[in-house]
Amino acid sequence: VPPEADLLFDVRFLPNPHYDEGLRPFSGEEPQVSAYVLDNPDAVEFLDRVKGLLKFLIPRYATEPKAYLTIAVGCTGGRHRSVAVARELIVLVREMQYPARLRHRDIARTSDDTV
Repeated sequence: VPPEADLLFDVRFLPNPHYDEGLRPFSGEEPQVSAYVLDNPDAVEFLDRVKGLLKFLIPRYATEPKAYLTIAVGCTGGRHRSVAVARELIVLVREMQYPARLRHRDIARTSDDTV
Protein backbone atom coordinates (compact mmCIF):
# COMPACT_ATOMS: atom_id res chain seq x y z
CA VAL A 1 0.00 0.00 0.00
CA PRO A 2 1.49 3.36 -0.94
CA PRO A 3 1.85 5.43 2.24
CA GLU A 4 0.73 8.55 0.35
CA ALA A 5 -2.62 7.01 -0.69
CA ASP A 6 -5.68 8.88 0.51
CA LEU A 7 -8.06 6.41 -1.13
CA LEU A 8 -7.21 2.83 -2.02
CA PHE A 9 -9.21 0.50 -4.22
CA ASP A 10 -8.26 -3.18 -4.33
CA VAL A 11 -9.22 -4.84 -7.62
CA ARG A 12 -7.94 -8.35 -6.91
CA PHE A 13 -11.54 -9.59 -7.13
CA LEU A 14 -11.46 -9.13 -10.92
CA PRO A 15 -10.22 -11.92 -13.23
CA ASN A 16 -6.44 -11.81 -13.51
CA PRO A 17 -4.94 -11.56 -17.04
CA HIS A 18 -1.71 -12.93 -15.59
CA TYR A 19 -3.20 -16.41 -15.83
CA ASP A 20 -3.93 -16.06 -19.54
CA GLU A 21 -0.72 -16.94 -21.40
CA GLY A 22 -1.71 -14.69 -24.31
CA LEU A 23 -2.21 -11.66 -22.07
CA ARG A 24 0.47 -12.15 -19.42
CA PRO A 25 3.28 -10.32 -21.26
CA PHE A 26 1.17 -7.21 -21.81
CA SER A 27 0.05 -4.51 -19.39
CA GLY A 28 -3.33 -2.99 -18.65
CA GLU A 29 -2.45 -0.21 -21.09
CA GLU A 30 -2.87 -2.63 -23.99
CA PRO A 31 -6.39 -2.79 -25.47
CA GLN A 32 -6.71 -6.57 -25.20
CA VAL A 33 -5.79 -6.59 -21.50
CA SER A 34 -7.94 -3.57 -20.75
CA ALA A 35 -10.93 -5.20 -22.47
CA TYR A 36 -10.34 -8.46 -20.57
CA VAL A 37 -10.45 -6.56 -17.27
CA LEU A 38 -13.04 -3.86 -17.97
CA ASP A 39 -15.59 -5.89 -19.94
CA ASN A 40 -16.20 -8.13 -16.93
CA PRO A 41 -19.65 -7.45 -15.38
CA ASP A 42 -18.08 -7.05 -11.93
CA ALA A 43 -15.66 -4.46 -13.29
CA VAL A 44 -18.52 -2.55 -14.90
CA GLU A 45 -20.47 -2.43 -11.64
CA PHE A 46 -17.36 -1.65 -9.59
CA LEU A 47 -16.44 1.27 -11.85
CA ASP A 48 -19.98 2.64 -11.75
CA ARG A 49 -19.93 2.57 -7.96
CA VAL A 50 -16.43 4.00 -7.59
CA LYS A 51 -17.14 6.74 -10.11
CA GLY A 52 -20.23 7.71 -8.13
CA LEU A 53 -18.19 7.78 -4.94
CA LEU A 54 -15.47 9.91 -6.53
CA LYS A 55 -18.06 12.33 -7.94
CA PHE A 56 -19.25 12.79 -4.37
CA LEU A 57 -15.86 12.87 -2.63
CA ILE A 58 -13.54 14.83 -4.90
CA PRO A 59 -15.40 18.16 -4.74
CA ARG A 60 -15.51 17.83 -0.96
CA TYR A 61 -11.78 17.08 -0.74
CA ALA A 62 -11.19 20.09 -2.99
CA THR A 63 -12.82 22.40 -0.43
CA GLU A 64 -10.43 21.25 2.28
CA PRO A 65 -6.98 22.84 2.65
CA LYS A 66 -5.31 19.87 0.95
CA ALA A 67 -2.83 20.33 -1.88
CA TYR A 68 -3.61 16.99 -3.53
CA LEU A 69 -5.56 13.77 -3.32
CA THR A 70 -3.87 10.46 -4.09
CA ILE A 71 -6.10 7.67 -5.35
CA ALA A 72 -4.39 4.28 -5.44
CA VAL A 73 -5.61 1.19 -7.26
CA GLY A 74 -3.98 -2.10 -6.40
CA CYS A 75 -3.90 -5.69 -7.58
CA THR A 76 -1.51 -8.58 -7.14
CA GLY A 77 1.25 -7.56 -9.54
CA GLY A 78 0.43 -4.00 -10.54
CA ARG A 79 0.60 -4.65 -14.29
CA HIS A 80 -2.85 -5.63 -15.48
CA ARG A 81 -6.02 -4.99 -13.48
CA SER A 82 -4.94 -1.96 -11.49
CA VAL A 83 -3.50 -0.31 -14.59
CA ALA A 84 -6.69 -0.77 -16.61
CA VAL A 85 -8.90 0.48 -13.77
CA ALA A 86 -6.66 3.46 -12.95
CA ARG A 87 -6.76 4.52 -16.59
CA GLU A 88 -10.56 4.55 -16.41
CA LEU A 89 -10.59 6.57 -13.20
CA ILE A 90 -8.24 9.27 -14.45
CA VAL A 91 -10.58 9.91 -17.36
CA LEU A 92 -13.36 10.62 -14.86
CA VAL A 93 -11.20 12.92 -12.73
CA ARG A 94 -10.16 14.91 -15.80
CA GLU A 95 -13.76 15.08 -17.03
CA MET A 96 -14.58 16.60 -13.64
CA GLN A 97 -12.08 19.35 -14.55
CA TYR A 98 -9.48 18.49 -11.92
CA PRO A 99 -5.82 18.35 -12.86
CA ALA A 100 -4.62 14.77 -12.57
CA ARG A 101 -1.50 12.71 -13.11
CA LEU A 102 -1.35 8.97 -13.55
CA ARG A 103 1.59 6.89 -12.35
CA HIS A 104 1.77 3.12 -12.59
CA ARG A 105 4.24 2.21 -9.85
CA ASP A 106 4.67 -1.48 -10.71
CA ILE A 107 3.86 -1.67 -14.42
CA ALA A 108 7.48 -2.45 -15.31
CA ARG A 109 7.46 -5.64 -13.23
CA THR A 110 7.76 -8.75 -15.34
CA SER A 111 5.53 -11.80 -15.10
CA ASP A 112 8.44 -13.52 -13.33
CA ASP A 113 8.16 -10.96 -10.53
CA THR A 114 4.47 -11.63 -9.85
CA VAL A 115 2.28 -14.50 -8.90
